[in-house]
Amino acid sequence: MDTLTLFGLVAVSLMLLFYALEDKSPWFVLAFAGSCGLGSAYGFLQGAWPFGLVEAVWSVVALSRWRRLRNVQRNGPTRLN
Repeated sequence: MDTLTLFGLVAVSLMLLFYALEDKSPWFVLAFAGSCGLGSAYGFLQGAWPFGLVEAVWSVVALSRWRRLRNVQRNGPTRLN
């Protein structure tokens, strides 16, 4: 197994782990976003740019979810009137 393949394996494994733990803390959502960023880097380094692009989008989506969860933690849920 070469270094790039090992890097990809670690990135995808971390994605799976942090996704499974997301309900425990918003910090796991942030960790998931970071691991998606690693997965994106792996995709681009490997030459599979569609995979790299999709993982980059997932990273942005997860960052957005993390920001929203942090705001709810700080300010409490908002009401719609």
